[in-house]
Amino acid sequence: MSAHTYKKIELVGSSTESSDKAVENALAKAKESIRNIDWFEVMETRGHVVEGRIAHWQVVLKVGFRLD
Repeated sequence: MSAHTYKKIELVGSSTESSDKAVENALAKAKESIRNIDWFEVMETRGHVVEGRIAHWQVVLKVGFRLD
């Protein structure tokens, strides 16, 4: 087994649907320019409330990817 080196970045995903969709949106966008994404951690979850209802989700992620 070889040793790997990882880089960790912070992303903020958003969605009007759910916190899970906010995570999926962030990872899908990151995948367009970052190779070897292996894991993520949810650091913060917050939302925007309009007239007593959730209007928007925001999720802060730390994303780890293997360096070539």
